[in-house]
Amino acid sequence: MPQPSRPQELPAGLLTNPEMIRACRVRDFTRVFRLVKAKAGIYPSMIARRCDLTPSRVGEVIAGRRQLLHMDVIERIADGLRIPGHMLGLARRPWETPAALVVTDREVPQAPEPDRQAPESLPSPDVDSILALTQQTGLSAATLEAFRSSIEDYWRRDDQHGGEALRPAIVGQLRHVVGLLKESRRTPIQNGLYGVAAELARLTGWTYFDARQYNQARAYFTEALKLSKEIGDGQFMANVLACMSLQATYQDKPADSLALVTAAQDHARSARGTTPRVLSMLSMREAFAHASLGNQISTHGAISEAHHQFERIQPSDPDPLWVSYFDEPKLIVDTGIAHGRLGEATTAERLIADALRRENRTNHRGRAFHAFWLARTQLDQGKLEQACHTATQALESASAVTSERVTGHLREFYDQLVPHRCEPVALAFEARLREVLPPVSGSLHP
Repeated sequence: MPQPSRPQELPAGLLTNPEMIRACRVRDFTRVFRLVKAKAGIYPSMIARRCDLTPSRVGEVIAGRRQLLHMDVIERIADGLRIPGHMLGLARRPWETPAALVVTDREVPQAPEPDRQAPESLPSPDVDSILALTQQTGLSAATLEAFRSSIEDYWRRDDQHGGEALRPAIVGQLRHVVGLLKESRRTPIQNGLYGVAAELARLTGWTYFDARQYNQARAYFTEALKLSKEIGDGQFMANVLACMSLQATYQDKPADSLALVTAAQDHARSARGTTPRVLSMLSMREAFAHASLGNQISTHGAISEAHHQFERIQPSDPDPLWVSYFDEPKLIVDTGIAHGRLGEATTAERLIADALRRENRTNHRGRAFHAFWLARTQLDQGKLEQACHTATQALESASAVTSERVTGHLREFYDQLVPHRCEPVALAFEARLREVLPPVSGSLHP
């Protein structure tokens, strides 16, 4: 009996079928799924199960009503149906290499699940002997303020350059703070340390999420939830759940995304002193989840609620520091992205373009994301020259930041150019891409 983890191979005749090869090359999954059904006897419900998709989504693809563009989904299809990576423009898949030849996996193995009763038990709990020398430092309000200032600085540098290079320092500080928690009695200072540890755990999870290493991200997000629960910080728990909701959106798991953001809103509403800015941010994350599900009415309702809450913001509101990024340009660009996810490209283009003119130019990752979204909405409207010009400008921001999520957005736009690859503006964009981002462009299929 075959092992459950080893899906049935597709017939060699299907993998060498010219029609299958052409469909895979342009990622025409409508045709791929139809051929898999007709030639291999793998029916839609089996495709859904093997590729971790919903049956309804597979049905929409087969009917030609939905496209699949996210790299995570394409990789799941390659692995679930055993389509060699090169056929779909992917790197060689792990299962294509005999076990004896495998050297390393892409993702770091996930650490054992942390002990629920011991917040000091964290993913990868290696003790840093250098940091251990500082554990006898006296604790005070100034100590907490120093930790919070460093977290603020980490976030600023993460926006500018990505979190990959920052992660060792963040994890080291997290272990140090957890070590202090072991030695301290429950006092207001220790409660503050729990909050600092929760913020550092969320930041670590965010750096893994940005690198598309989702197992590690989930482990640290979970630890952040546990730490914030220790001190009953419902607002911060809502913040972490909102991060997990966004990750589920990227993993093309919209039902999970909606469940997580709904739980986040429940925690926020029941928490004392939750501010309108927090509620506005959460409503926008809800809009992302509904848009990924294709639910237009619910998406528009969540967008309206986000704007309603934002209008209630007062300068005197005691906003947590972690929500300060959610300013008016961010509200506008997220509104545009939600419309873009629904396929409402005209509305999305206007909003995203407006936000790009107004947002902070030092946030390289955000500007790269938003510019690629703008280019996609322009391409959806047939504005090829304008889209390629926008994407070329986005390359400058993308080259300044190390972010696998930025690379993913770039790949999605690059894939959308497939029907236009011979057009001069598309060729010019590709040439500029190879000049500015040679390591990334080298990983894109020709």
